[in-house]
Amino acid sequence: MPYADVDENIKLFYTDDGAGDGPPLLLVHGWGADSHQWSWHIDALAARHRVIAVDLRGHGYSSVPETGNTPRMMAADLHVLLDRCLGIPQVVAVGHSMGAQVVSILAVEHPERLHGLVALDPGYGVTAEIARGFPKMIAGLRGERANAVAEKIDEWCTNAATPAVIRRWHKRRLHGMPPHVLAQAFEAMFMVPDAIGTCPAGDDYLARRRCPVLSIWADQGRASWEAGLLKNPASKVVCWEGSSHRLHEERPAEFVHLVSGWLRTL
Repeated sequence: MPYADVDENIKLFYTDDGAGDGPPLLLVHGWGADSHQWSWHIDALAARHRVIAVDLRGHGYSSVPETGNTPRMMAADLHVLLDRCLGIPQVVAVGHSMGAQVVSILAVEHPERLHGLVALDPGYGVTAEIARGFPKMIAGLRGERANAVAEKIDEWCTNAATPAVIRRWHKRRLHGMPPHVLAQAFEAMFMVPDAIGTCPAGDDYLARRRCPVLSIWADQGRASWEAGLLKNPASKVVCWEGSSHRLHEERPAEFVHLVSGWLRTL
């Protein structure tokens, strides 16, 4: 389970499993999580694919810089990881929540790097009405009870369908996160000038993704919104109504089945 030097100050922890004739997969976790988020899926995916699961900067076992904990810097790290450290010319990138932002930036800035993209209840498409509450949340993440604020934010990520073990895992992970990383990453997703997390601010940028995209949502309205942005004819948008933001953890076998079937069509 190695580390990769992607910068003189940044080491990324990653695991490298599996082989097979399918395209390599890059698994990218969400805000306040780490690559253990893919423990429900790696074994099944590794039966046909080389599977790289990485801890983003500021998360998990990777380096925690004082600044630069943003989706754009995280995407730049992944480009270096694939290019210089692993020598993998092209992958299908799978991202959940903030991870879907990260891999979407990778798709736009380095289109040659992605054979395809899977976005799981992505951290974009947020309406201006919802985003009005974000400055208060960011202030809380910079306060004395940052980890408790992060836990409160995380409550919207689950519902009655979410098993207790998933709730507990994410709660424990959030309380182990460096508060400045939580604040910087959340703000960079939605509030800075080049953020792509809100609509319509991020629409034009997301429409620049040229590779096929499989997008799996828990909300039909946002699923329909993203369908209008996808240009590649091999793209597909699915809605799992009744699921929560943790949909791939709640339904791991169905997730692997759906992704595997879509990959065979590419």
